[in-house]
Amino acid sequence: MTRVPGGVDLDVDAGLERWRLILGEPAERCTGGLSGRGAARDAALEWLYGRDPELARRGVRGSGGGEAARGDSRQGGNGPSAVTAVDWIDEVHRLFPKETVERLERDAVERYGIQEIVTDPAVLERIEPSATLLQAVLRTKHLMNPEVLRLARRIVAHVVRELMEKLKPEVRQAFSGTRSRRPSSHRIARNFDFRKTLRANLAHYRPEEKRLLIEKPYFHSRTRRHLEQWQLVLLVDQSGSMASSVIHSAVTAACLWGLPGLKTHLVAFDTSVVDLTSEVTDPVELLMRVQLGGGTDIARAVDYGAGLIENPRRCVFAVISDFYEGGDPYRLVRTVRGLVEQGTTVLGLAALDEAADPAYDRELGQRLADAGAHMGAMTPGQLAAFVAERLGG
Repeated sequence: MTRVPGGVDLDVDAGLERWRLILGEPAERCTGGLSGRGAARDAALEWLYGRDPELARRGVRGSGGGEAARGDSRQGGNGPSAVTAVDWIDEVHRLFPKETVERLERDAVERYGIQEIVTDPAVLERIEPSATLLQAVLRTKHLMNPEVLRLARRIVAHVVRELMEKLKPEVRQAFSGTRSRRPSSHRIARNFDFRKTLRANLAHYRPEEKRLLIEKPYFHSRTRRHLEQWQLVLLVDQSGSMASSVIHSAVTAACLWGLPGLKTHLVAFDTSVVDLTSEVTDPVELLMRVQLGGGTDIARAVDYGAGLIENPRRCVFAVISDFYEGGDPYRLVRTVRGLVEQGTTVLGLAALDEAADPAYDRELGQRLADAGAHMGAMTPGQLAAFVAERLGG
């Protein structure tokens, strides 16, 4: 019996590193040590399988800082700080493919009875809600019983409320501050066009008095009354690696919902497509419906989103994904090129969160950029400003 279930693809290089991960620290004298991602994977596996008494008797696990100490958190020692279940969930989703993650989570709950992950309400009552915890909730809610699910909903609501409070002012500022290039007949201070007024009245400058006489002031026109014909289509990849972007997409869509003249659509996808537009006003319920993980068929989602467009030249079409396409990349690029050619503004966002750290398939990203899409990563506030700028152009 090994600490890693047989038949699980760890998605690591074949050979010694794979055997080291399977057998644990005692195998290092034959396989050599681990570093980087391999060491992080080993630590995640040790957190779970290091607590197995059968593996302990057979020596198939590490000793220093291993589960001999973790089994009773009151024991002393000089190992690393204790890893919480939430930390571990976040790590395994970062380090392993979906099939392995599902097996690890199932083993944690069923084989080792780590109840705090999904079945112990006291844990969710004690833990301070955070964006990291929210991601863990979304990843494991399919394993929760109704009581824990109720507590998990409280965490979702708390984090969503915090994000809404932070993002709403950014959205309001982006749209209230948007100006068009057209002059305005509404002569109020907040619309005053300083640069144009200065250029137009330079001839009236009096050097001896160091004064500029303003004979004709100019004013900007605000764009709020010109928004009627615009659409924002958000297509969100709900694969496990996009958890943070899914959360921020739901909150962003809710903040943009109901703005005068802006019609917002929110669509989640993996290998299937789910239109969540009717639930945008309640991002908590929306997130409780999201199913993180699974494959990715971006081309299929883009085809669906293209069918929502009413006026191509008045549409911002944003695809939020890591662009690791499991569907047909040629079809995807062809559809995006068609959208661009008909006048649609297409965004390819590798991240939509506070960090805006992009991690994506750069080869496909380059092909989409060559087809006319704007590729990059944004914070939700930057996306709101981008949309506002397009509406005011």
